[in-house]
Amino acid sequence: MRPVPKLVLYYPLQCDPSRGLVASRHLLPLSLLAISGWPLRDGYEVEIIDGNLYSQEEAHRRVREACEGALLYATTGILGYAVTDGLLCTRAVKAALPDLPCLIGGWFASTCPELNLETGLYDAVVLGQGEITFREVVAALACGETLESVAGLALWRDGALVRTAPRAVVGWEALLNFPWQLIDYSVYAEEQRKPGHEKTVEVCAPPPGFGPERPFTAISYFGSFGCPLDCSFCCSPETSLRRWKSMPAERMLDDVAELHERWGFDVLHFHDANWGVDRSRTVAWAEGMRERGLEFYYYTYMQSDSVNALSAEALDLLAETGLYTVLIGAETGSEATMKSLHKTTRGDGNIEAARALDARGISTYATYIIGLPDEEAASMMATLDQCRRMAVACPYSVPAVWDYQPIPGAALYAAALERGFVPPETLEGWGGFFDYRRDATPGWVPPEVNRMRKLYNHFTSVASGHARGRTGLWERRAMRRLAHEAGFRRAWPMGRLEARAFHLWSAFENRLPTWLRARDGGIEKGWRTRQEAPAPEYARREQGEELGT
Repeated sequence: MRPVPKLVLYYPLQCDPSRGLVASRHLLPLSLLAISGWPLRDGYEVEIIDGNLYSQEEAHRRVREACEGALLYATTGILGYAVTDGLLCTRAVKAALPDLPCLIGGWFASTCPELNLETGLYDAVVLGQGEITFREVVAALACGETLESVAGLALWRDGALVRTAPRAVVGWEALLNFPWQLIDYSVYAEEQRKPGHEKTVEVCAPPPGFGPERPFTAISYFGSFGCPLDCSFCCSPETSLRRWKSMPAERMLDDVAELHERWGFDVLHFHDANWGVDRSRTVAWAEGMRERGLEFYYYTYMQSDSVNALSAEALDLLAETGLYTVLIGAETGSEATMKSLHKTTRGDGNIEAARALDARGISTYATYIIGLPDEEAASMMATLDQCRRMAVACPYSVPAVWDYQPIPGAALYAAALERGFVPPETLEGWGGFFDYRRDATPGWVPPEVNRMRKLYNHFTSVASGHARGRTGLWERRAMRRLAHEAGFRRAWPMGRLEARAFHLWSAFENRLPTWLRARDGGIEKGWRTRQEAPAPEYARREQGEELGT
């Protein structure tokens, strides 16, 4: 009997192990599951190896062994260390099996195909949406056809980049549900129940009632592809062609309900680039959860405009059915800068959205950017001011301020190059470049803005109660600083002295015996513990049962 052709897919390490970083274990290899559905239906064997579950050496060894006799090997990557690890694994595969066809896809490869093809390791780069392209690549290789006949690829011919015919973005009617049976979720769940690693990246915030003493399990999930926005700092307009294709609410509910019955997770983390584009679909999802009695929390990425477009009744329903955190790309507090970024949020739309969510006990994780090409200091200060006002008005919110990161494929990338940004020249360089915690463009944020950002970070950390794990005199004073604009702006250098005094006091307090430390009832409000957040009905019912009420 002729053996079934085998496809080996490698999901690279998301974090650099040399820095002690690990990826959160709720992050599943979604991109590889997405492209596996059609080949499986067509009769091929598919093996997915998630490098984040093993040491780097062990992961690469497993891939090499799996590739023996395979039809092809493929990997993926967004930005960050996955670019480096995918390269290292592919080198190991090619060294052992030089004739094995190798492919790569994902956001970074789609925007920089020549960097990948120049290595001589890859036969093709899958550009943008990959499900149908990958299916046709597999069929072509199985039949011995050339890849020039497959649309949606970048190839390397005679030392130059060649693109095949462009491929249109397809909707969910042309796509299959993810073949979840290809992964063993029990491994991911077991890892999540272990004590947390202090350097875990992309941690899923605990929902109400969960924490160190009561660990929870989560899964990442895609319910849509692409984004309709034209944000100039993002590569999505190029890679998704501003198309947004969503799984219908009923189909998504069917899929998630089956997964929850099988795996019993506590949190569903939607990794969609823009989950809430279609208001009717958002409401249909929540109504479906209530009607089906689905009982888990969920976490989404949405835009402020999407939140503000929902009725009070719709927001109540989202909270009732388990929405507990929304990540919002808030970007800037300057309306002029917002317009230049091609985003539609205006005025205090970000704060309005955070208020609406906060009133229902839903946390807002709002991400802002400063140091954009040619951005003036006044715009950056406006961003810090909006963050300050959001932190005061919305206790469950976490407004975070990051340095601008030039992203290949984004409209702003050319402006960054013109200003003097020097991009890495190799894949290894890009693999070590993209990190919001590192300043990729030194000097683009003026010293006076950086000083105020440091004060903002200090006061919000203290005011939230996270620094000491409770609220007291220090926390109330920090909140007063944040609440008064003039007082906050005058806080330098006095604020710097306060910050030093706080750290000295905290160090002294931590050396005291527990019985001598101040007790004041814990954190009043905060996105990590959320003790006062109204929980969904099923959670309140469970808590009542535990208390015997």
